[in-house]
Amino acid sequence: MDSIEQFSYLLFLKRLDDAEKKREKLAGLRQQAFIPAIKPELRWSEWVKKPAADALKHLREKVFPALREMGTEGSSFERYMQNAEFKVSKPSTLIEVCNLIDQMKISEQNQDVQGDLYEYLLSKLSVAGRNGQFRTPRHIIRMMVNMVDPKPRERIGDLAAGTCGFLVNAYQHILEQTTLDALESEQREFLQKEAFTAYDNDSGMTMLRIGSMNLMLHGIQHPRFFYMDTLSKAFQDEKSLDVVLMNPPFKGKMDESDINPTLPTKVKKTELLFLHLILRVLEMGGRCAVIVPDGVLFGSSKAHIEIRKQLIEENRLDGVVSMPSGVFKPYAGVSTAVLLFTRGGTTDRIWFYDMDHDGFSLDDKRQPTPEQNDIPDLLLCWQHRFDSEFTANRATRLADLKRTIAPLKTERLLLQKEINRLMFEAAIAPEDDEEKQQALATDQQKLTLLHEQMAPLQWEINQLNRQFWVTKAQVQGQKYDLSASRYRQIEQDEVYYESPQVTMARLLKLEHVMAAEVAELEKLLEG
Repeated sequence: MDSIEQFSYLLFLKRLDDAEKKREKLAGLRQQAFIPAIKPELRWSEWVKKPAADALKHLREKVFPALREMGTEGSSFERYMQNAEFKVSKPSTLIEVCNLIDQMKISEQNQDVQGDLYEYLLSKLSVAGRNGQFRTPRHIIRMMVNMVDPKPRERIGDLAAGTCGFLVNAYQHILEQTTLDALESEQREFLQKEAFTAYDNDSGMTMLRIGSMNLMLHGIQHPRFFYMDTLSKAFQDEKSLDVVLMNPPFKGKMDESDINPTLPTKVKKTELLFLHLILRVLEMGGRCAVIVPDGVLFGSSKAHIEIRKQLIEENRLDGVVSMPSGVFKPYAGVSTAVLLFTRGGTTDRIWFYDMDHDGFSLDDKRQPTPEQNDIPDLLLCWQHRFDSEFTANRATRLADLKRTIAPLKTERLLLQKEINRLMFEAAIAPEDDEEKQQALATDQQKLTLLHEQMAPLQWEINQLNRQFWVTKAQVQGQKYDLSASRYRQIEQDEVYYESPQVTMARLLKLEHVMAAEVAELEKLLEG
């Protein structure tokens, strides 16, 4: 954890310098006077050129003291940097690390680099996943943010924030919809000082410092990232947020004596407690997207059923996104889902999407697989879920595909029947009978080509079936079970089975062939 923290300080300084260069370049393009945001002596590009020993001394005596005071007054950055220590002691190590950071070309990457670093180092330290302590993949965060669609005047929070990836992406999403310049001064100030609130209970403060630096480097100059166990008695907030975006820890269990009395004290599973907490801190009409383990969807305990019932009967459960089990690999193989709900309101029906691919391989390597990615379709379906014309077009396309693939499926059954026959005849034929072997190989090749022809059609059929609606009455009848597999209607392909009569006839024929071969062996033995 020390390595993560120390490396993050250097990354922060590097990115500050990159941001300063960008402002300097922009001022030149606009033919405006450049007003430095930080003193030149504090810039990475200045001190990194010094001899190793001088650079380390300068960093300790000039840069790091200034870093502690860099946050705006009252911000979490200012608070958590008060006791921060720079622990790199060897000049050669400092310069080596700085050279490596320069080679990373961070300024060319529009991404949460510090979060990536945290994830990478955790994997090397073999800590990841032990306490649910791993990052949510960035593309899943973006998907959730897009679905909730936070607005400039909303109070947005994460109750177990880690590196603050959800809030960083929420801020970027808002800026994609409207630039800071287009906002009124009051809105800009709100976005900087009040819009984003995060909490984490990392007692070592490493996560709080990394998260605060991450928020600052993405443009939020007054981070509100607080040290707090939000499930404990110390956290009293109610109706304080308009949007909650989070991935709470799954594996934790709370000490019953420290659970906030507004939460069900008999419930110890953190994933259930966080759902109750979210409902408490959301303002009426507030929205949430939260990742939960699949057990929350179908768990049969009283606590599991009660929270699902509360989401449906007392609030509006907007959507359930079932995600493939490899999303959090290599840290965890647990199957997860995203719940989307609105505080208050009425649930009449629930939108489901059964995701099969997220654009990456579902093994430990998680290699990009852009050709297998349901997220763009998911977002399109979510955006148009109330659009009757969109739904009708998909239904028409699905019907057309089924008509196209139907004769191919019939042909496949006939081929399988013929292959089954040829396999039997080839098995009982003399060894030198190549005609049947050739016929079998030809039909098997035809079947392979037929599968290749059907594959894209079947893939599109499956995708068109991934989104569906389930009525409240249906869910009530299943003890509020929210498993997509319980409600999704999947058309099963007809499987070829040989008729019993043909099977019996072949068994008899096989017996005759075996008897004849045994007779031949007996003759040879008698001779």
